[in-house]
Amino acid sequence: MADGLLKGLHIAVTRPVDQALSICEAIEHHGGNAIPFPLIAISVLEDYHTFEQAIATLEYAHWAIFISTNAVDNALPRILKRAGKLPKNLKFAAIGPQTAKQLSRYNIHQVLSPLARFDSEALLALPEMHSVANQTIIIFRGLGGRDVLAKTLRSRGANVIFAECYRRTNPQTDTQALSRLWQQGQLDAVIVTSSEAMRNLVTLAEKSEWLQQITLCVNHARIAELPLQLGLKVLLADAPGDGAMINCLSQLVNNHG
Repeated sequence: MADGLLKGLHIAVTRPVDQALSICEAIEHHGGNAIPFPLIAISVLEDYHTFEQAIATLEYAHWAIFISTNAVDNALPRILKRAGKLPKNLKFAAIGPQTAKQLSRYNIHQVLSPLARFDSEALLALPEMHSVANQTIIIFRGLGGRDVLAKTLRSRGANVIFAECYRRTNPQTDTQALSRLWQQGQLDAVIVTSSEAMRNLVTLAEKSEWLQQITLCVNHARIAELPLQLGLKVLLADAPGDGAMINCLSQLVNNHG
């Protein structure tokens, strides 16, 4: 039963379709109106030859680092299909609790993960990531992305191998749908939970009036940097997860209308 915490709010969600389900359900549960508008789509690679070469090194690797839940879901089934099991001495790390939780679904429960500020910098700050000289570390991620993790680990003496196992695309060609909703008084906020999705949004919307008027709700300070530079309205959730995002959105209710 809806509790009215977000009553009257119309909120666009830019996460990939499958990953948007939980926050959309939470918005509706709290009396808001969720509008799926994915700015990222996850798809398989056309060629996994390079990935297969990377996972062939798992036998002697020390660490497997997973950057996202997508990395888990697109890598582990292929690894297990190829090898049948994971090397016994391989240690696992995840960028945050959601990725660690996804690893647990593959019976991987001992996972190094930051306790706060879930990003590459927070993972690198952990003691285990400082003592990596002469160790082989495989980073599972999508095509491209930030290189700070690999560069820092290499500077600490590690041998770093990328295992890229999926790609991200933008399924939208414009933001006319959001513009129309705003003009009809049916768009108050947009949830953006990745820097790439934010770049896609800003590129497509450019200097649209609707983008100047609505509030962008993000879950990491890095995602807020671009819209703040552009003078857009931004609210930053104080923690990851759907609960913190709902609390962030609830700040808009008093100003609604």
